[in-house]
Amino acid sequence: MKYAAEKWLASYLAHSLKRRIKTTPPPKLLCVAIADHFEPYWGKADQATALSRLAAWEEKWPRLCAQVADSRGRPPQRDFFYPLEEYDPKILDRLAGLCSKGLGAVEVHLHHDNDSSAQLEDRLGAYAELLVQKHNLLRRDPLTGRPAYGFIHGNWALDNSRPDGRWCGVNDELLVLKRTGCYADFTMPSAPDSCQTSTINSIYYATDDPQRPKSHDKGTPVRSGGGPTGDLLMVQGVLALNWKLLKRGFFPSLECSDLGAHYPPRPERVPVWLRHAPTVKGAEHIGFLKLHSHGAPERHHQALMGNPMLRLLRYMTGGLRSEWGCEVRFVNCWEMVQMIHALERGEEIG
Repeated sequence: MKYAAEKWLASYLAHSLKRRIKTTPPPKLLCVAIADHFEPYWGKADQATALSRLAAWEEKWPRLCAQVADSRGRPPQRDFFYPLEEYDPKILDRLAGLCSKGLGAVEVHLHHDNDSSAQLEDRLGAYAELLVQKHNLLRRDPLTGRPAYGFIHGNWALDNSRPDGRWCGVNDELLVLKRTGCYADFTMPSAPDSCQTSTINSIYYATDDPQRPKSHDKGTPVRSGGGPTGDLLMVQGVLALNWKLLKRGFFPSLECSDLGAHYPPRPERVPVWLRHAPTVKGAEHIGFLKLHSHGAPERHHQALMGNPMLRLLRYMTGGLRSEWGCEVRFVNCWEMVQMIHALERGEEIG
């Protein structure tokens, strides 16, 4: 299987070697967020199918969350990154109702192609404002008054990063996101897709070069006691090789933080997440694990809302403490970024 390894494997090997030389201990606190690329109209579905997919989440997600809690008694959180191009007020109102139960949040997702900076800025700004005003979603930046939103790029093609130039078209997309109130991007990792960055397992600031694509390929790591050093904060999930889960009995499986029928939630994945979870430099005792999924299609429902997910979450809240001495906290993406900024300011997280 091709993992787009030429884009990231050297970084992974160097990172793994550095951890072994330094014998870096695993985090003592692991903050876990699930970013769902939530597309109820996936596969060109009609509204009845889209609403049926949402109804499954309205029924089964609260039921699962009632059976597991973190060290503070909080249930799992799920961020529904809802596509701008599939706007449906009925679905968003119902998502808002689901999230109002304390089970997650709604953020911004977008698939686009051959776009311009001006068009993109208008669409993102209007969509974010609509989510705040009409659906009471997102939140406003206390300094600017603008809606503040997390972002995931459809088809992984953030900042026009596909080699063939499809599914974006905007080389200054990071700056557009910043101007329209994006507080962080959660797109990566994308391996085995070719949009994968060479920077992996990191929380960092990317600086946009408006003349070139894929400005987020590299950046400046977030540091304790530091400050913003770029245009947009990038929060990545784990990208690694898992030698405990072999393909064909010999090849390591790809760990790309994806959850679904094709990447089942399994406790055997957790040690890799713990070892490679991104951290803030100088505060490595706290790991930030951003998982992702495509939860709307029916084929993923059992994996994401049934016993496989329940077993995984119970292991994370119990097994990690007993086997690794690690506490788990469930957070949404906004809360995760606020914790990152607190560490960046040199504050302690209790």
